[in-house]
Amino acid sequence: MQSLLGTLRHIVGSANVLTDGDLSAWTQDWRKRAQGKALAVLRPASTDEVAQIVKACAACLAEHPDCGLSLVPQGGNTGLVVGSTPDGSGHQILLSLQRMNAVRKLDAENLTMTVEAGCILQNLQQRAEESDLLFPLSMASEGTCTIGGNLACNAGGTQVLRYGNTRDLCLGLEAVTAQGEIWHGLSGLRKDNTGYDLRDLLIGSEGTLGIITAATLKLYPQPAARLTAWAAVPSLEHAIALLALARRRFDAGLTGFEVMGRFALSLVAKHFAHLHMPAHLDAPYCVLLEISDHESETHARAQFEALLEAAFEQGLVSDAIVAESLSQVNQLWHIRESIPLAQPLEGLNIKHDISVPISSIAEFVHITDALLQQAIPGVRMVNFGHLGDGNLHYNVQAPEDMDPARFLAGHEEQVNTLVYDSVTAFKGSISAEHGVGSLKVEQLEKYKSPVALDLMRAIKRALDPQSLLNPGRVVRD
Repeated sequence: MQSLLGTLRHIVGSANVLTDGDLSAWTQDWRKRAQGKALAVLRPASTDEVAQIVKACAACLAEHPDCGLSLVPQGGNTGLVVGSTPDGSGHQILLSLQRMNAVRKLDAENLTMTVEAGCILQNLQQRAEESDLLFPLSMASEGTCTIGGNLACNAGGTQVLRYGNTRDLCLGLEAVTAQGEIWHGLSGLRKDNTGYDLRDLLIGSEGTLGIITAATLKLYPQPAARLTAWAAVPSLEHAIALLALARRRFDAGLTGFEVMGRFALSLVAKHFAHLHMPAHLDAPYCVLLEISDHESETHARAQFEALLEAAFEQGLVSDAIVAESLSQVNQLWHIRESIPLAQPLEGLNIKHDISVPISSIAEFVHITDALLQQAIPGVRMVNFGHLGDGNLHYNVQAPEDMDPARFLAGHEEQVNTLVYDSVTAFKGSISAEHGVGSLKVEQLEKYKSPVALDLMRAIKRALDPQSLLNPGRVVRD
C-alpha cells in the first residue's frame, strides 16, 4: 500500500493525500451514525487526476486482489444513508471532490450551465441568479452539499413538484469509469436518442458505477414573482385537498407544497427559540405553498389570495398568511428547513425517507401511526416533507420518558420493519430522495423485486468487475 500511496502523492501532490491527524470531516457521516477509517483521503483538482487515481487503484487491486482496496467518492458529506463515508477496515480510499468546484460555462441562450462535481449547490443557484436565470434545485443542506453528491443520489428537495429531481435537471455528464477511462458526455442537448441513456444510469447510482466529475444542468428564466403562503389545515386529508385545488388553479405555477406536523414544528419552536414562528402552531398540520408567476407580482398575489379564499370557503384551511417580503419568505422556509436540524437536538431518532401515492398518504399515516403507538406506546412522530410529490420524512422519536440511545438500540429494526411493511402495502418506496447507501442495503434486498436486484447486480458486475467503486452500497455483489 505504501507504493500505491507514493503513486497517489505523485498524481495529486503530497498536500492532497491525507493519512494522519483528524480526518473525521471525511470519515464520519453527517448524522454521526457511522465513523469509518480511511487508508487515505485524496483531494484531486481535475478529472484527469481522478482518472489517474482510479487507474492506479485498479492496477493495485489487480496485482493484490485480496487487499480489500476500494474507492469511496464523496461530495459535501451531507448524505443521510451512510453512502459516502469509508467503512472501518482502513482499506478504503476516500475520494473527496470538493476541490473540483469550477463553473466551466454558462450558456444563457441554451439555458444550461456546465459545472464540476464539487460545486456547492448554493453557489450554483447564485451563479445562475447573477445571469437572471434560475437553477431550481433547493434543499436544507444547499450551503454545504455539492452537485456531484446531488446527482449521485438523485436528490429531490422542495421544488420537485415543478422541476423534478436532480436527474430531471441534468442534460449531460462527465464521469470516470471503474477502469479509469473518462466519459465525455457533457451534452447540452435536450434530444439525443442514440442508444442507452448512460447519464440516467449513473445518476442515482451513488458512486457505485462511475465517478461523476462534471455535469451540464438545465436553467430556467427567473419568474417575475414568487409568492409563499403558510396555511394551517385540520388534517392530512384537508392538506391533500388543498394541494389538488392549488394544482387546478396554478398548474405548473405551483412550485412547492410542503407539509409539517404539529410535533415537528414544536421541535423547531423548542430548539430554535430565536425563530419567529407563525401563531397557528396548534393546528394538526401546516403547509407551505409557493407559486411562481411570469406575469407580475400583482397578478400572482391576486391568484394566491383567490386560492386561499376558496380554501377557506371549502373548510380546507383554518388560518393562513401570505409572506409580504423576501425576508418573511426566507423566514417561513427557514422554519421548514430547521425541522431536520431540530430533531437530533431532541435526541437520537429513526429516520425514514419514504414515498407513497399522494392519494394514499393520509391513510398510510393514520394506519402506520396507530401501529407504531401500539408497538411502542408514547413514540412521537416527526412527520414532514414534500407532500406535492408524495415524499414524507416519516421519522420516529423516542417517547419522552425513554432514553433516546436505548430507544434506537432496542427498537430501530422493529420500527423500520413496521414502517417499510406499511409502505410496501401502500405500493410505495422505502427511499424517495436520500438514496440507499449502506444503511438501507438489507431493506432493499427485502423489499425490491428480485428481478430488479438481479439486473442491478449484473450492471454493477459489468461496469465494475473488480468492485472498486463504493462496494457494499446500494446492492451487495
